[in-house]
Amino acid sequence: MSDWDTVTVLKKRAPKASAMKSEQAVNAARRQGLAVDTQLKWGAASNKQHVTTKNTAKLDRETEELKHETISLDVGRLIQQGRQAKNLSQKDLATKINEKPQVITDYEAGKGIPNNIILGKIERAIGIKLRGKDKGKPIVPPGDKK
Repeated sequence: MSDWDTVTVLKKRAPKASAMKSEQAVNAARRQGLAVDTQLKWGAASNKQHVTTKNTAKLDRETEELKHETISLDVGRLIQQGRQAKNLSQKDLATKINEKPQVITDYEAGKGIPNNIILGKIERAIGIKLRGKDKGKPIVPPGDKK
């Protein structure tokens, strides 16, 4: 048997998943006539800080014309009074709680959709309770309750 009769088969390794997703790999697959499935991920590359509330899904399921529940005006007034007592502008309070100034404006005007995360941040920043039975009372720091 001569060298001409011997056949050497070199196997290529299967490409890694990350290499299969590259633009180069996708173009090569298209040139070979293979089926290429591309998908755009929903909400990809968006920095969403707050998750959608249950109200959003509930409103989407409804067929009638409904509106979101909004903050009551007395809570908006409490936010405004607490903010002014601490000599903070709306922008200063928004910066302090890491929210946009428009959020504070909407809450004070009674237009904002209630979000317990944001309300909790505002309560801690201004030192006044905004939820529950004892609205408007000062928050007692932990350990000082008697």
